[in-house]
Amino acid sequence: MFVIDYEAGSNKAMAGLYHLVRLNDRWFRLDEALDIAYQLGLPVDGHYVSGCLSEFQIYIQGGRPAWVWFQELLGVTPPPSQVQKYAVNCSWFQETFGECPEGADDETVRRYARAYIMMLLGTQLFADKSGNRVHIRWLPYVARLEEMGTYSWGSAALAWLYRCMCRVANRHVVKLAGPLQLLQSWIFWRFSLFRPAGYETFSWPLASRWSGYNPSGSEKGPRMQMWRLRIDRLQDREFIWMPYSSPDVLQVVHPEALEPRHMALWRSMTSLIYFAVIE
Repeated sequence: MFVIDYEAGSNKAMAGLYHLVRLNDRWFRLDEALDIAYQLGLPVDGHYVSGCLSEFQIYIQGGRPAWVWFQELLGVTPPPSQVQKYAVNCSWFQETFGECPEGADDETVRRYARAYIMMLLGTQLFADKSGNRVHIRWLPYVARLEEMGTYSWGSAALAWLYRCMCRVANRHVVKLAGPLQLLQSWIFWRFSLFRPAGYETFSWPLASRWSGYNPSGSEKGPRMQMWRLRIDRLQDREFIWMPYSSPDVLQVVHPEALEPRHMALWRSMTSLIYFAVIE
């Protein structure tokens, strides 16, 4: 469930923009590193996520073409019908790397791991509006699997979400891209009024408890009207500003988040960088 529903050339699109602006102006403040770390369990420190979006051969050792590197890392090259410039159809990834063969050797396992990570990054964490293509910008990252944990994936995801929310404010843009599972989980966490019943048990990371949440689409129209009305009537007291400094902290923050090893998040300073997106 998302509060915002955009339809080009309709009053619903304008209504969605109005409620997005109202949330952003009064309550939306998802700019703390610990929000991302708590919601998705992603690191918010380390190397920034950036690199080349085209002309990969300039930055590849030996000046090899990008698709030659793709072949070396994944063991196969997609057919031209599955390629759109520097992006590969997600359906091809799923068909080719859907299930790792039983008894596969280490190199085969690494190739399947690279493909899975590229799909995860391209369609979940950094999805575009198509939602069905995987950009090969991730080749330099999956080439060194051992270093994947050294990047600030959380801050990069937040930078991308901010940019997507900025773009969707344009009246000619009708779809919201980005890590929407982060936005949904944050809304459910901070706005208790919007939180579905039956999901009171916390899990870590916080967004994981919504994995089984799948509302019916049969009542989409009435449900959207209900949520917009609730936003119109929302009061400051119904928003949790700083739950980790509240006397009721254990009611809204998983106890594991209060352990000393997590306290560094409360004082962290990080850059919001995702390739050409700098927030």
